[in-house]
Parts: sequence; C-alpha cells; structure tokens
Amino acid sequence: MRSPDGYISLRGRSTDLIISGGFNIYPREIEEVMLETPGVREAVVVGAAHPVRGEVPIAYIVTDASYDEAALINTLGRTLASFKMPHRFIKVDKIPRTALGKVQRHLLP
Repeated sequence: MRSPDGYISLRGRSTDLIISGGFNIYPREIEEVMLETPGVREAVVVGAAHPVRGEVPIAYIVTDASYDEAALINTLGRTLASFKMPHRFIKVDKIPRTALGKVQRHLLP
C-alpha cells in the first residue's frame, strides 16, 4: 500500500514476526532450514510468550520414520543464530490449514 506521501507499507502476515529479547525473528527462515533436514515433511514456527524474552520460537513439525531430532538440532545450530533456535519441537500429525492450503498459525499454540 502506498501512502499519500509516497511511503510503501506491506500488509498482512505482520503477526508472523517474532520479537525475542529485542531481536526480530522471521519464522520462514527457520522453517526453510528445518525442511532441508531429512525426515521433516512439514514445519511451522510460531512465537510463544516468554516471561523474560517476550516471545520465543516454537517449532511444530510433521515427520516421517527417518526423522532424527539430534540431526535437526545440529543443522539448526550450524545455520542459525542462537536466538533463532526453537525452544521446543512439538511433533504433530498434521498442520492445520485453510481450504486454500494456508497454514493457520493461530491454531497451533
């Protein structure tokens, strides 16, 4: 959207941003790394309330038989900054989606 004075503002998905201890964390960055790990079929990262940091990333994952949590943690640790590391990994059978296939993040926490 362009304002009358020429500034461009992006709309939508603003709530996907996780602010943890003053750092901005974009869930998509973490999800892309997780999806490169063998055994991870789907991954969604959401922010969960934290008493000190404000929010922390929590990962919801759908896995297959070859999933190895140690390998996932190792991959994330080599690729991401420590503040972007999910605090928990929660295995779920499926990720909630709309009829059009969009992830319903608000149903996960």
